[in-house]
Amino acid sequence: MAMTRRPIGELRSQRWFASDDMRGFAHRQRTQQMGLRREEFLGKPVVAIVNTWSDLSPCHSHLRDRAEAVKRGVWQAGGYPVELPALSVGEVMVKPTTMLYRNFLAMEVEELLRSHPIDGAVLLGGCDKSTPGLLMGAISMDIPVIYCPAGPMSNGQWRGQKTGAGTHTKKYWDELRAGNITQGDWVDLESRMTRSIGTCNTMGTASTMTSIVDAMGLTLPGASSIPAADSGHPRMASLCGERIVEMIWQDWKPSRFLDARGFRNGLVTYMALGGSTNAAVHLIAMARRAGVDLTLDDMADMAAKVPVCANLFPSGEYLMEDFYFAGGLLALLKKLEGHLDRDAMTVNGRTLGENIAGAECWNDDVIRGEDDPIVPLSRGKTLALLRGNLAPNGAVMKSSAANPKFLKHVGPALVFDSPAEMNRMIDDPDLDITEDTVLVLRNAGPVGAPGMPEWGNLPIPKKLLKQGVRDMVRICDGRMSGTHYGTCILHVAPEAAVGGPLGLLRTGDLVALDVEAGRLDMKVEEAELERRRAAWKPTAHVYGRSFAALYQRHVSQADQGCDFDFLSAPGPVAEPSIF
Repeated sequence: MAMTRRPIGELRSQRWFASDDMRGFAHRQRTQQMGLRREEFLGKPVVAIVNTWSDLSPCHSHLRDRAEAVKRGVWQAGGYPVELPALSVGEVMVKPTTMLYRNFLAMEVEELLRSHPIDGAVLLGGCDKSTPGLLMGAISMDIPVIYCPAGPMSNGQWRGQKTGAGTHTKKYWDELRAGNITQGDWVDLESRMTRSIGTCNTMGTASTMTSIVDAMGLTLPGASSIPAADSGHPRMASLCGERIVEMIWQDWKPSRFLDARGFRNGLVTYMALGGSTNAAVHLIAMARRAGVDLTLDDMADMAAKVPVCANLFPSGEYLMEDFYFAGGLLALLKKLEGHLDRDAMTVNGRTLGENIAGAECWNDDVIRGEDDPIVPLSRGKTLALLRGNLAPNGAVMKSSAANPKFLKHVGPALVFDSPAEMNRMIDDPDLDITEDTVLVLRNAGPVGAPGMPEWGNLPIPKKLLKQGVRDMVRICDGRMSGTHYGTCILHVAPEAAVGGPLGLLRTGDLVALDVEAGRLDMKVEEAELERRRAAWKPTAHVYGRSFAALYQRHVSQADQGCDFDFLSAPGPVAEPSIF
């Protein structure tokens, strides 16, 4: 699409650099202090490279190199690149959970871009919360941006078997606890499952979110599928640098193209990939920043139409590198174009339909169509929405990753108030538990934990593992890793810590799950629930200071996106004063 190039005087950066007063002199002077000639930055668009690199974020360990590739593209296109470090939110090392800091990153990105002379930005991220965090801040700031995904790691293999990060960690941990592999096997696995730079190579939260924003038009087309170690990855990063300069001249910012159509395309992608339940929280938060009305019901409606078509762990049998060689995201979207809004615009100035027009699939077993899905809708869905007297505002589960026999189930609850309590009790050989028991962990939500950690894939008790049990109904007001699987009901809202009915459940109460009917209930008389409600007292720790205190006071519930109340609404913020 043809766009008019705006004059240099309209760029934000010129408020800092173009004036003849003392303050403009100081900005130019200090830039030259860093060794730049005036000609290298004056009269050029200023591009921020917001980099979530960290030595404690293995998924992002290559992003310093990718920042250099972005700079090459910016310089070539006539821009002035500046690298700005941002909170890494690397999933593995950050405790208690990166979700506690997603909103921190969103705030940091928005204020980095607002407070500096920035005309547009390339956002470097990929690990789970970095994608929504970076984009929430960028959408709110509303200057031209491109998301440059870190890319998935290379395929893993152990003793002739494909191994996917996260998915097989959980699988082999259960086998170790059951006595089916040795401690030596477990140690050997450490060095073999994650064999390159990049994000998880399964369809976990990282590739779920990068693929979704790719389909929404926020990356260069197909960028999310390129493996981190592939030479095409730095070339893609350089193209991001080149394109962002064009976007700045065209004022091609999110508010000009990111609308309900883009989010719809993201939902189609989410469901076809068998993506992580975590995306439900992130997409609502991103949509609210963009002024788009998106609900759990919208997601459930799409999940009922689009089956799991990507044959990827944990729903299938392949890994992200296989997906890339089979044609990647563009090939999947081509097979699903009947569900897509092909007129939705993207960062490259073209429609999604134009971007996928020439896409081809090279392996129909890895990337399947609706006529041969890896999980038919009759077997399960990427996202099932449940409501009832245990979850009035909703809970979610990935029914496609559950044992079908548990999709309609009634069993007695075994309730834990904390992970510490659960860990003390779960492997007690005298624990009164069977395969029909419903395991419940509460106080794991946004306020209760705080931060809604990935505690929802509750461990199967060792005595049941030894009997061959590998799945049970599990309920939590927290989240679950996107690499995991099982009959896990998550994001129960409202959470126990703020008075949600999950806090009223007691060990021994019967819990009824009916996924087809969308119901999650405890079989307790209303009069008894009223008595419990009157006696209920909060048990979650309340922080008096630190970021956790701010989080607990202002975070919304899971069904509302877990954003802060003072940030979630769209709308302009005044440009900073310069005197």
